[in-house]
Amino acid sequence: MHITHLSVPEALAGLHSSDGGLGTAEAERRRGEYGPNRIERIRGEPLWLRLARQFTHFFALLLWLAAALAFFAEYRDPGQGMATLGWAIVGVILLNGAFSFWQGYQASQAMAALNRLLPNQVTTLRDGRACRLAADRLVPGDLVLVQEGDSVPADCRLIEATGLRVSLATLTGESLPQARNGEAGEDLPPFAATNLLLAGSSVVAGHGRALVFATGMRTEFGKIARLTQTGGEGPSPLQREIARLSRLLALLALGIGTLFFLIGHALGLPFWQNLIFAIGIIVANVPEGLLPSVTLALAMATQRMARQNALIRHLPAVETLGAATVICTDKTGTLTLNHMSVRRLYVAGRLVDLPRTGEARTADGERLRPLFDVARHCHGLREVTDAGRHAVLGDPMEVALVEMARREGGDAAPYRRLDELPFDTSRRRMSTLHQGPEGRILYCKGAPEAVVPLCGRMLATDGVEPLGEARRERLRQAQEDMAGRGLRVLALAWRPLPDSASGDELERELILAGLVGIEDPPRAEVAEAMRRCREAGIKVIMLTGDHPVTATAIAREVGLVTGAEPRVITGGELQRFSESQLQFALEAPEILFARVSADQKLLVVEALQRKGQVVAATGDGVNDAPALKRADIGIAMGIGGTDVARQAADMVLLDDNFASIVRAVEEGRAVYANIRKFLTYILSSNVPELVPYLAFALLRIPLPLTIVQILAIDLGTDMLPALGLGAERPHPQGMRRPPRPRSERLLSWPLLGRAYLVLGLCEAVAGMSLFFLVLHWGGWEYGMPLALGDPLYRQATGACFAAIVVMQVANVLVCRSPSESLLATGLRGNRLLLWGIVVELALALAIIYTPPGQILFGTAALPAHAWLVMLPFAAALIVVEELRKRAVRRQGANLAARSR
Repeated sequence: MHITHLSVPEALAGLHSSDGGLGTAEAERRRGEYGPNRIERIRGEPLWLRLARQFTHFFALLLWLAAALAFFAEYRDPGQGMATLGWAIVGVILLNGAFSFWQGYQASQAMAALNRLLPNQVTTLRDGRACRLAADRLVPGDLVLVQEGDSVPADCRLIEATGLRVSLATLTGESLPQARNGEAGEDLPPFAATNLLLAGSSVVAGHGRALVFATGMRTEFGKIARLTQTGGEGPSPLQREIARLSRLLALLALGIGTLFFLIGHALGLPFWQNLIFAIGIIVANVPEGLLPSVTLALAMATQRMARQNALIRHLPAVETLGAATVICTDKTGTLTLNHMSVRRLYVAGRLVDLPRTGEARTADGERLRPLFDVARHCHGLREVTDAGRHAVLGDPMEVALVEMARREGGDAAPYRRLDELPFDTSRRRMSTLHQGPEGRILYCKGAPEAVVPLCGRMLATDGVEPLGEARRERLRQAQEDMAGRGLRVLALAWRPLPDSASGDELERELILAGLVGIEDPPRAEVAEAMRRCREAGIKVIMLTGDHPVTATAIAREVGLVTGAEPRVITGGELQRFSESQLQFALEAPEILFARVSADQKLLVVEALQRKGQVVAATGDGVNDAPALKRADIGIAMGIGGTDVARQAADMVLLDDNFASIVRAVEEGRAVYANIRKFLTYILSSNVPELVPYLAFALLRIPLPLTIVQILAIDLGTDMLPALGLGAERPHPQGMRRPPRPRSERLLSWPLLGRAYLVLGLCEAVAGMSLFFLVLHWGGWEYGMPLALGDPLYRQATGACFAAIVVMQVANVLVCRSPSESLLATGLRGNRLLLWGIVVELALALAIIYTPPGQILFGTAALPAHAWLVMLPFAAALIVVEELRKRAVRRQGANLAARSR
């Protein structure tokens, strides 16, 4: 039998405890058996191992192989510069690994937040005396003393309680404090049992004594913690795609390098010359700047999103949000302001509209005083004074009722509170018992369907009159009218009590004071955000604890629902659904979930993912953490959310505003588009880096481009322009296109064709042309040998390097858009890109004209007219790309015309 069913003596006996608590020796013995009362962190992968993994993946192993071959070549044939090459490749590996490790070092800190919610010190009975102990020393069988302001340190069975009320907001999301007592209860879940105190909750009123029956990870709090730690958190779409891309490019580089090593061997190249050739092929095909560019582009996007109140905790979440096809959102505080006010009354047979702020509007406040008295006294609020200022703390709905009563009903003498019948989900009402000047009086508020049936009379124009069927019908119509306006409707009632009334007799023969419609206004910017979601092909699903009619009304007001009959599913229906039924239900074009709990949110998220959707989900409570971790991107509230929810999420809304999610989606889509832009830019340079090695092997000419110069391009001159492409602003049409399909790849055949066959080929022609042109100016003829230190050779390789850099400047300009003309994109609007071009050219000049650059990269100064010769090649690249873009635009226009 569960401890909730046991009487107090039976509960004490079952845990071998007593009214005086445990003895010190027995408590220490139990601590040795049950362990400390704390949330244990599941041992994760050590940091050093995570760091080591960044240098041992396939991409890195390939570069390690290239570095090892370079060092071995230097050992067998010193003085060829292979050691410099080896150290340069090692530097590339370390740079990539450091960036990747920093990106990965965003692990969830949810357990630290959970631990902070547990108290450090508690008052417990040991050897019959009260003493203060560290919370982690509690054991099952201990008796703890709790009072207002305390956090509950473990799962406890109440022994005695006086006016005890607890807040379960961090566990269940329920903001209304719950009354607790020590009586044996019914068979209810732990969160609903009225004689239990659960770890992580807090006492907001009263005091009591409780018997600890579960500690640490055995508590309900601990179960949530374990679920949060062990819940599946797979890689983001971008992480999966980058991993796939890295493996593909690495295998391609290794395959081509091996193939051409064999070709060189068949052509009779000397072994060391052939090895240099193979290493060059591998290094030329590995885009060393890809991973740092992706990471830095994501980091810059997080900064932009933070300025729009969206704080990104995990870098890949930036792009994941851009891929979202469904957003599962809460209502209160996200779609609405979470600032409640009474907007409409149904009292004395008529509807009365109230202002959101300002002076009272009712002219007959004295006649309606019974309604205002219920609103004033039937609540669980606390009034505090801080720094001379008076404040009312508690549930926003009850605050709204009290403010309305004081504004409309004026001042009133306080009644002495005697007792309370607490709200719970089965009763759906709460009552408070007071001592007034004329005797005892009961005030009651709750859902109309729970309160009105208990009423036999109601407040009318001429006093109190019987509540007949006609009046009940008008009440029902008034309730529907209020709910249809998006108001949360409560019924308020009262009853003078005879001295003999007690127990179940208290809430009988009530007098209905009226109905109250409470408004939580929608945020003004949400309607526009919903419109943008529809244009972007993103489905928005509301999950709320409100009444279905209220939820539907708010959904219509913000534009989430536009059809005549949206599908509305309540928590009760959802509980009865099978997995397949839920997935079929989610196919409805417009769907809302009302009266749902936070754990049911996880069911909806998982069902959507089984349907192949990329899901973003919002949440704010501890029990939202599993759903936030399970979603493709979890979004926590920064103002109203708990620490645990924020730590479990990928993104935190600093303003709790749905519109910020939509702005972040736009940034996420821009990130993906920008990654494709700089991927095109980076891959384009592979062709002019590869062709010199093919010419070297097949044409038996001096090597036009050294490996160190390739690294200078990939990790030097190309980096800042690539980052400039990563900082491109979102395209105006970006949110008018559907989310990209899950099957869409970063590395597609059109992208490869554009990078290798158009842009890369133009660059290769320019680089090789300048190499041969400089050799020709120096008097070189085909077949004439050139030493590596020959000034003419160094000048020619420098010319090839410079030509590729100049072509990359033209390339970065045309890569700003895959289809729009350079005349449309222009040169403005991206300061980082312009600075990147300046730095790129400055680095190229430093490599060619400064002595350190010439020594390190094997170059020599170029004549001025060599630079002039490069310009027609750059202009040709732009013209070729403009013609290709024009063809793409025509094709898109034809497809659009046929679809219409």
